[in-house]
Amino acid sequence: MFYRDERLALFIDGSNLYAAARSLGFDIDYKLLRQEFMRRGKLVRAFYYTALLENDEYSPIRPLVDWLHYNGYSMVTKPAKEFTDSMGRRKVKGNMDIELAVDAMELAPFLDHAVIFSGDGDFRPLIEALQRKGVRVSVVSTIRSQPPMIADELRRQADNFIELFELRDVIGRPTRETRQDESDDTQTDV
Repeated sequence: MFYRDERLALFIDGSNLYAAARSLGFDIDYKLLRQEFMRRGKLVRAFYYTALLENDEYSPIRPLVDWLHYNGYSMVTKPAKEFTDSMGRRKVKGNMDIELAVDAMELAPFLDHAVIFSGDGDFRPLIEALQRKGVRVSVVSTIRSQPPMIADELRRQADNFIELFELRDVIGRPTRETRQDESDDTQTDV
């Protein structure tokens, strides 16, 4: 699936990967994720795409964005659009598909393998275009969630489909309950 001497890049659709991991019941350890793919080949770049609420005083994703930026990820962000739907509910929209596609096409001449962390079927034409340029494409998402988080046409177009659940032991962070249980075990009675 991966060759040690191939140049590879990661294209992470942040909200899509978060939703997929959450549906499988685990959190991603991004340090371990980067290390895993550095082990699999020559990592040229690891992109992370997310929209940010600019008008909120505190965004829950801001600490992650800052950590990723300082730890080897190329961050691509833009302001999210906030609106109220017809039912009066507050909604946030922040699609990063175009930014991801442009970066992937620009980097294609320097890659042997692109790894796209998303199940969004809109990326099928991107995968097809990368393949025409001689780039192998792996897609990381899940079919184990209900409903599956990956579009069938995306999975079929990719050279490789990597089930996110199978990476859990390699790139997953212990859940908060597990960490709490471990700290309880280390306490001694006096």
